[in-house]
Amino acid sequence: MKKCKHIVRFLFLGTVMIELLTACSKENLRIALASENTETPILHGLEQLKKLEEGGLVHFDLNNPDYSLHTKIDSLQYQSEAYEIIIDGRDVNIIGGDAVGVMYGILDVKEQLETNGRKIIAKKESPILAFRAIKFNLPWDSYRFSAVQMQHIQTCRDTVFWRDFLDMMTENRFNKLTLWNLHPFNFMVKTEKYPEASSFSDAELADWQQFWHTLFKMAKDRGIETYLINWNIFVPLELSKAHNLNTHMRETNAYLGEGDTSEIVKDYMREVVRTTIDTYPNLTGLGITLGEGMGGMSAKEREQWLLDSFIEGVRHAKRKIKFIHRVPLSAGTGSGGSTSASVEQMTRNTLDTLTCFDGPINIELKFNWSHAHSTTKLVKVHGGKLTDTYWNPLPENYYLAWMMRNEDFFILRWGQPDFIREHINENVYPYVNGYYVGSETYIPAKDYITSLPGASYKYAFERQWMFYKTWGRLLYNPKTPDSFFVNAFENRFPTYGQQLFDGQKKASLIPLIIASYWNAKWDFTLYSEGMLGFNEGPPVVKLLSLSTLCNKEPMDPSYMSVKEYLQEERNTGAHITPIELADSIDSFCMKALYDVEKIDPKENIDLLYEVSDIKAWSYLGMYFSNKLRAAVSYQKFLNTADAEDFNQAVGWLEKATDHWKNLVTVTTPVYKPVPLIHKGYNGGDEIFHWSIVQQEVEDELEWLKNQLK
Repeated sequence: MKKCKHIVRFLFLGTVMIELLTACSKENLRIALASENTETPILHGLEQLKKLEEGGLVHFDLNNPDYSLHTKIDSLQYQSEAYEIIIDGRDVNIIGGDAVGVMYGILDVKEQLETNGRKIIAKKESPILAFRAIKFNLPWDSYRFSAVQMQHIQTCRDTVFWRDFLDMMTENRFNKLTLWNLHPFNFMVKTEKYPEASSFSDAELADWQQFWHTLFKMAKDRGIETYLINWNIFVPLELSKAHNLNTHMRETNAYLGEGDTSEIVKDYMREVVRTTIDTYPNLTGLGITLGEGMGGMSAKEREQWLLDSFIEGVRHAKRKIKFIHRVPLSAGTGSGGSTSASVEQMTRNTLDTLTCFDGPINIELKFNWSHAHSTTKLVKVHGGKLTDTYWNPLPENYYLAWMMRNEDFFILRWGQPDFIREHINENVYPYVNGYYVGSETYIPAKDYITSLPGASYKYAFERQWMFYKTWGRLLYNPKTPDSFFVNAFENRFPTYGQQLFDGQKKASLIPLIIASYWNAKWDFTLYSEGMLGFNEGPPVVKLLSLSTLCNKEPMDPSYMSVKEYLQEERNTGAHITPIELADSIDSFCMKALYDVEKIDPKENIDLLYEVSDIKAWSYLGMYFSNKLRAAVSYQKFLNTADAEDFNQAVGWLEKATDHWKNLVTVTTPVYKPVPLIHKGYNGGDEIFHWSIVQQEVEDELEWLKNQLK
């Protein structure tokens, strides 16, 4: 039956009966479910609601009902994914703009019962952003091939993992799963025209295809759209060998190289894109990158290659798909990243005229390059500054979504709702419909970081539960109050919810401040959590140095650099001086430590990690604050040769070093050294732990002391 926007369709799912018990009653809450509805997102919501019985909170019983929960879809009065919970006597009515909205309403009831026990309150919510995406890099044919990525393959081939990950997404109201891969297609199809491109037997390919069908169906059942996004121009090694193409990138696992513009590659791409769309009806869309594998090509040549190959494949498919077009990463022929107004205009001309897709195109721009967890002000994208070309005049054929890349914290837990609210307030305009959240070098699948036995979670994303909860819920509704997140902590750690939330909220400012001050570019240029990155000189990942800090021009325009501060010789009031910033950091770090000072985790390993991470961020913050003070004094000494300034610099760096030792003391019992790609960039199988970096910290202090000799 066709849907009509003028018809309000009621979905009678049966009745959920809720018996209100007195505070002294020991009976479980009684709920009756009798659903005949087949809308899969709603069924998923009901399945999640039933899980309350496992914890003994409710009992599902058709007899003696007291309260009835009714659901209906009203697409006239409510927008897509919106819902309202209306209390009318003993009736609890959930009305949604669509099945996903109803599902969110059911999940809201579940959360209320988990928090309040027996009380359901009236509520109305609507999404402010339609595009709320997770960026997830797949470990096979991964961007930057290494053992760090490869260790996730078994987990990422397990549909049980994806079931739990998708459940987390619906709980937090993410509605797009974007899967990133150099060339995913030969893991999905074998084309009739180019069977030689596949290395899989028929049985192996059938196993892969079963995996993909299951994943896409599970996502669709939860109201989540799925997208495959690839880099270009990458083709299978088998195709390159069969047709005497350039095999260098594939044989060396490189992700940068010259673009192969031969006709055979274009034709193969057309075939594999068309076949993939036709094979997977539950796959929502595709996305492209014009970057890494297109070295030596101009931006215009890259765009034309896209039109001649990828887009032609889309046009010849049996159905329309949705489409993500990443803006060009390079205005020139290199792959290092650059921007220009002319390339932006050329890309816009393409975007304005591409009409072969299902609905508006979504374009992706990296907010502040690879370090979006920094200032909320848009300073740069991948390659540099951005003009207003993409939104002036307002587009009609596409929307923009910000890529919030996280290359700054993989180990320590994070949750800073004020940052997310401010970001949305400053950067959502009529032409912006959403955000992507995720990493390039970190895959949240296998948990190889937790070292202590006894934790309740199995997968890596479960460690960062508050990261996903704050981002997802606030992208849906930025007015979600702090009390919601306090309750989430309280449900996990009774009696400690407020302290943990307050402590994490303060401590999570640290990586934002470090990245805002350090003004990094692509991934490896900064790893805030480890106080590592590129300094002046060779591109080697090392401890962020005192001398580089003296010369840094902060990313956040409200911060003053060390040299600017010393030239002004006064507090301007309009900008935050390095000393003011250091004082502020110390203040909220000390408060964060106080928040968790009296929490005794005892045998609760989950609680131990929460408390340890808040302490770790705090000591890292105080290391940075004292190093910032040391930089001011050291630069003064360089300017004046005054020994007093030098002695102050040494004193501040000694304090910073003491805080680093505290950081090591906190993290050593709970974290073993682990491989992280930022350190591995230097070559070899390097591993990371703050105890390893401590030698660099102490060496720098000795270096400074020797400067006066």
